[in-house]
Amino acid sequence: MRIATDWNDYKVLSTASGEKLENIGGYTFLRPDPQVIWNTDRHLPTNVDACYKRGDNKSGKWIKSDKLPNSFVISRKGIKFHIEPMSFKHICIFPEQAVNWDIMSDLIKNANRPIKILNLFAYTGGASVACALSGASVTHVDAAKSMIDIAKINAKLNNIDNIRFILDDCTKFVEREIRRGNKYDAIIMDPPSFGRGPRGETWKIEENIFEFVKLCTQLLSNNPLFVLINSYTTGLQPTVMANILNATIKHGKCEAYEIGLPTDEKDIVLPCGCSAIKIF
Repeated sequence: MRIATDWNDYKVLSTASGEKLENIGGYTFLRPDPQVIWNTDRHLPTNVDACYKRGDNKSGKWIKSDKLPNSFVISRKGIKFHIEPMSFKHICIFPEQAVNWDIMSDLIKNANRPIKILNLFAYTGGASVACALSGASVTHVDAAKSMIDIAKINAKLNNIDNIRFILDDCTKFVEREIRRGNKYDAIIMDPPSFGRGPRGETWKIEENIFEFVKLCTQLLSNNPLFVLINSYTTGLQPTVMANILNATIKHGKCEAYEIGLPTDEKDIVLPCGCSAIKIF
């Protein structure tokens, strides 16, 4: 497992009974986490700044204290990120992805050439911002306007102007880019387990991921740098994603790994999905 470190104002304080207690920018957040199926000796407090409560139909809502602002900013290694409690218990960032930001940033900086990146299912742009700050030009694609709006806030926070934002279904966009003859030196994808595009397109990761990766390989330049897949879906183990990359791209070296977050609890690491990267 690769663990995301070097956060100054983000920390997992405790975990128990399906929930995690976090310190985010000096505020305490209590959120459900499906990976937390253990109990610990620590008691998770309820007098927090923000608590996400699930309803009977799996929906839920935030219960917030008066002192919590509507939004605020945290940072890591000089990169600023917009934080805002959102639906489905999200906070506009996945801190564990710092593992992949570091890997991609190093590859871009060490390439010593212009790098053109396609970021698919790009959410609020953590990877887009990290890659852009490392010198790459980034095309950021997501089917949700609200996510792109926050990604634009993150770009502005970091004085970035080399990200192209596209509101579209990722498969449809890739198909059009193939017809246009556009190429990219690196492709990032963080597909959801299930999703719908802006025109009702349906995405199911177990059914669609292999053919989607195969499709995306047609966009790789003659001198590619990397392809990275991230997943939170339990059934997609690191080796599964490595097998997909090795089956669709014959050259390059593939690495696959779990990613996680450290906690303040002894011997407890919070697993947060897995990734696979093919480096050329």
